[in-house]
Amino acid sequence: MGKVVCKCGIKREPGYLYFLNKDGNCARVQMARRGQKTSKRQQVMHKCGIEREEGYLYYVDKEGNVCKAKMAKPGSRKRKKKK
Repeated sequence: MGKVVCKCGIKREPGYLYFLNKDGNCARVQMARRGQKTSKRQQVMHKCGIEREEGYLYYVDKEGNVCKAKMAKPGSRKRKKKK
């Protein structure tokens, strides 16, 4: 689906949300669960230093690599052709 931007090889653990932070590094934060206190502090897992491009979604895939995929334009399916 997406193109690999950085091969990090991060081992993902359940209960954490993995993302690309504003500095372009791969980070994680504990997910909010009902009735549990969570630490809202980010943990940097790998320093990638990726510069984001507009119109792309960045995510961590199953292998632990940072990937990017082109975002769908909102409303593109809703329009119908005029006859």
